[in-house]
Amino acid sequence: MRLVLVLPLLLVAAAPAPGPVRVIGSQGAGCIAGAVRLPDTAPGLQTIRLAHSEFWGHPDTIAALLRLGTQVQAAGLPDLYIGDISGPRGGPLGGGHFSHQMGIDADVWLDLAPPHPVLPVGEREAIDPPSLVRPDGRAVEPARWRPEHLTLLRLAAALPRIDRILVNPAIKKQLCLQATGDRSWLRLIRPWWGHASHMHLRFRCPADQPACQQAPPPPDGAGCDATLDWWFAQLDAPPATKPAGPPPQPPPLPAACRAILAAPP
Repeated sequence: MRLVLVLPLLLVAAAPAPGPVRVIGSQGAGCIAGAVRLPDTAPGLQTIRLAHSEFWGHPDTIAALLRLGTQVQAAGLPDLYIGDISGPRGGPLGGGHFSHQMGIDADVWLDLAPPHPVLPVGEREAIDPPSLVRPDGRAVEPARWRPEHLTLLRLAAALPRIDRILVNPAIKKQLCLQATGDRSWLRLIRPWWGHASHMHLRFRCPADQPACQQAPPPPDGAGCDATLDWWFAQLDAPPATKPAGPPPQPPPLPAACRAILAAPP
């Protein structure tokens, strides 16, 4: 059994924990047993950068991504590139991710510049989807933004059990400008730092998982108001002074998670 060190003194098996599905903890400190892996190639989907990404999740999360793939394919969009979901047993991921610990988060790249031929898995490591946001962070890049992006975000917001979708504030701003008709789905599109090249799908805790801590729902309204303006005001604010001392430590994992992460397959 191969083991991977993800935190000091914490060894994690590189295979899913056996037994029934269990989702435990919170976005910043959690785990999953009974995870399943997204196929590397499926209708409308391709995993990329496998050397440093993980593609395990709750069965419902994987089913939702497969559904999204078939929907974007039916809409005539190019294949979606899929990034991190969760590790085989959840827990902390490398690369600075704070969430992605319970199999209910997924990164979907927003590169819709066709074509996206289906490549052999080994040829997907060098794929580096571009940013959709201008360097000043105030708007999307007109040459890269497409009407199909609105279609993709709308489809993602309609997925079963979707809780919210994190995107760069400039992408949220563009959606607010373009969306017509029923705009209720914009409530689920939430601005967040980074996320200029991908959207972060976060699903609600499954109803049969009482140990999964559900975050509060997004506030009411489309979010195309002063709450969105706040993000752009921060671009003019002076940089915050970091406090002296060691960086804050991540919250401890629940005891049940430490057992899941360390258990034999």
